[in-house]
Amino acid sequence: MAFVENKLTGNILVVDDNADVLLAAEIVLKKEFSRVQTELDPARLGSLLAQSDVDVVLLDMNFALGATSGQDGLDWLKFIKTRSPATQVIVMTAYGSLNLAIAAIKGGATDFVIKPWENTKLVATLGAALAHSRTMAEVLQLKTRQKLFNQFIGRDFGQIIGQSPALQELLANIDKVAATDANVLILGENGTGKELIARALHAQSGRAEQAFINVDLGAITPTLFESELFGHAKGAFTDAHNARSGRFEIASGGSLFLDEIGNIDMQMQAKLLGVLESRSVSRVGSDKPIAVDVRLISATNMPLYDMVEDYRFRQDLLYRINTVELHVPSLRERASDIPLLAEHFIELFSRKYHKPLKRLSAEALRKLQAYAWPGNIRELQHAVERALIMGESNELQADDFAFASKKPGQRDSINLNLEAVEKDTIHKALIKHQNNLSRAAAELGLGRATLYRKMSKYGIQ
Repeated sequence: MAFVENKLTGNILVVDDNADVLLAAEIVLKKEFSRVQTELDPARLGSLLAQSDVDVVLLDMNFALGATSGQDGLDWLKFIKTRSPATQVIVMTAYGSLNLAIAAIKGGATDFVIKPWENTKLVATLGAALAHSRTMAEVLQLKTRQKLFNQFIGRDFGQIIGQSPALQELLANIDKVAATDANVLILGENGTGKELIARALHAQSGRAEQAFINVDLGAITPTLFESELFGHAKGAFTDAHNARSGRFEIASGGSLFLDEIGNIDMQMQAKLLGVLESRSVSRVGSDKPIAVDVRLISATNMPLYDMVEDYRFRQDLLYRINTVELHVPSLRERASDIPLLAEHFIELFSRKYHKPLKRLSAEALRKLQAYAWPGNIRELQHAVERALIMGESNELQADDFAFASKKPGQRDSINLNLEAVEKDTIHKALIKHQNNLSRAAAELGLGRATLYRKMSKYGIQ
């Protein structure tokens, strides 16, 4: 528990319809606690709980004139625990109302004090409740953290499988960088296994025993960006009934994987850069910085360098996230790994669907190796899964794979190499617009500087 000027740090709210009682409580408690609020009208509890984090409420049990049953207090106790479960409630009762105090404890109260109180006992009771409040807040944060961890428990993220030179080069680079705390940017097409690479980096790092938190930035709207990544204070916005840790806080001590980082807009990029530079976050609705210690791993399939030239991605953020850059090869670049990958997926889905282990026919293997795999490993995985489910023979045949309608061994007539496609598209745009670079760039969705650079790269005059 923290102390400020020999006072316990905590927000105490005293609710009683007797002004003299409130004044007496305020005089005693302000000497011991950093913040003490008093309130005559319990109807204002909703707004008071929403405005700030109230650690402990000292609540009277009777508010109506002449009332002695304590039902008002029980109703307001229920209201408080519904609105703010982490807030501790101590009820005030008169002599002879022990049964009422017991009812309050059953209703969620932490403790009770008898009026008129003894100052020393009152302070001790509130101090104990404040300590309990801190413990409950920590437990709530741990539960949030564990909930995120549990999303990944039991999931088969697979293995890095293959012996191709392109994959071996990538694995060698992972070995070099994993043990450091350097920020890593993973580049590669969709379906190449960028998350798998991020997890390999974490597993081989000194943070392996700590959290690995995955955030899909492409699925987070701008309005939720700060709340999801940096957390929010209680009452920061509608329905923010409790304070919440963001992904940076939850990942502190471990690794934070920001997938699809190329999808966030310039405003979100600026906020992310600020956190990376300060190594601290401020929850939405709070100006208190919280130090965080994360190893940042980012990934994208988007051309970040082109986006920098077109002012769609901040150059300073790019420098911050790519201390080391890893390129994940496409399946086209590691076609020799297709037999190993196919066998792995056959074993995986045979176990999943309780099917006998099937072999891959030579004709089927030729068909798999002849296909261009625009969806990369993810597409191969789905193709094998579907073939295993639908195949009728004891061996997977070429006809069980329905992605291609060509003869076995025949390669795609369309060149799906990304650079070849890009070069051809630029060439067609220039012809269409009679070499007007401004118009061609506009149709391609590029800036003129980017178009110049790509024309030079491909030798287009």
